[in-house]
Amino acid sequence: MKPALIVWIVFINAVAYLVMSDDKRRARMGRDRVPEKTLFLLAAIGGALGIWIAMYRKRHKTRHLTFKVGVPLLLIVNVALYTYFWG
Repeated sequence: MKPALIVWIVFINAVAYLVMSDDKRRARMGRDRVPEKTLFLLAAIGGALGIWIAMYRKRHKTRHLTFKVGVPLLLIVNVALYTYFWG
């Protein structure tokens, strides 16, 4: 179970980071955007760290209160769930 959990953590956070980065790129280009629901879904299913890192490295969605509060809360939930499944 532990190797699968590690693979999941790395995979979902990499995907979340890449999707958030792509949304920033799309915003700059004036193209269709990734829905905020999708970004929160990725954070909720384990990718909160990837979303949070991308928020501050790419300076994207950092003014949105829902992201400034929601993503750290989901990160806490992610850590709690990862800890539960680890043991």
